Amino acid sequence: MIAVKKIVLFLVLISIELSVYAQCAMCKAVVESSGAGEEINNGIIYLMFIPYILIGTIGYFIYRHHKKNQITEQA
Repeated sequence: MIAVKKIVLFLVLISIELSVYAQCAMCKAVVESSGAGEEINNGIIYLMFIPYILIGTIGYFIYRHHKKNQITEQA
């Protein structure tokens, strides 16, 4: 029952849409000309890498869980 609650909570949290302030190409061009371009570029990098880090972490834990199950089945 606890596993079902965790799965439902996970699905609810994933389905909630969070407002994120994204930078469009025009905003980037204006900011680069004003001297704050480095900060905007860093923000774009952070927005781009966070989903990859999350997916990689989840994939690692799934891999580790399956590897652990294979070892216990062989014993």
